[in-house]
Amino acid sequence: MYLSCTAQATLPCSAEAAFDLSADPVRFPPLFRGYGLIPSIRSITLLSPLALGCERRVANSDGSVLTERVTALQRPHLHAYTLSGFRPPFSWLVRQGVARWTFADATDTARGCAVEWRYTFAPRAALSQPFVVLLLRCCMQPAMQRCLDAMARACAASLATTPV
Repeated sequence: MYLSCTAQATLPCSAEAAFDLSADPVRFPPLFRGYGLIPSIRSITLLSPLALGCERRVANSDGSVLTERVTALQRPHLHAYTLSGFRPPFSWLVRQGVARWTFADATDTARGCAVEWRYTFAPRAALSQPFVVLLLRCCMQPAMQRCLDAMARACAASLATTPV
């Protein structure tokens, strides 16, 4: 059984701008501030240029370093990756995470871009499922939503400083 959580937002920018922000190893980390037991991201290091199959190292505020492996990359509509290298206690609960970001320009260009970010986790055992559900509901989903809200503010600030 797999367990998922999803965050959604409409960002005041194009799908291209939202996609680029989500995949930017410099601009994205300050936007993911974590929540509860989910640590914030301190840095992301690309081990090779961003492309299908590339890996990134994600250094978190709790000292953990996770590995993301890009499994889909279709700018500006889709960005997906696996997440591994969890440390306890999260590693006791799940084997792997799979993230999937989708981006769609609104039909009314003044409305911006619809973003959906979904994480799916594979619990290590049936007994861990209730704990994973609780962690996703109480910490991971709010961390993701908080990040999307920060992305919306970053996009709005970028628009405000862009000459017309």
